[in-house]
Amino acid sequence: MVGNNVSHSKRRTRRRFYPNLFNKKFYLPEEDRWIRLRVSAAGIRLINKKGVTAVLKEAKEKGYIDKV
Repeated sequence: MVGNNVSHSKRRTRRRFYPNLFNKKFYLPEEDRWIRLRVSAAGIRLINKKGVTAVLKEAKEKGYIDKV
């Protein structure tokens, strides 16, 4: 996403808005191993709510990831 930085004098310069991404490790108890994912802050909240297994299954069904 793009936008403008606006200074006190209302001068505008272009800027980019980046997603809030984190490299995070999650434990999969079914497979007894750790996985590393690059997820957004909203994705971390979703994993905390639903569980990592359910979120990975849903993401694979929607085509967001190709290997699990």
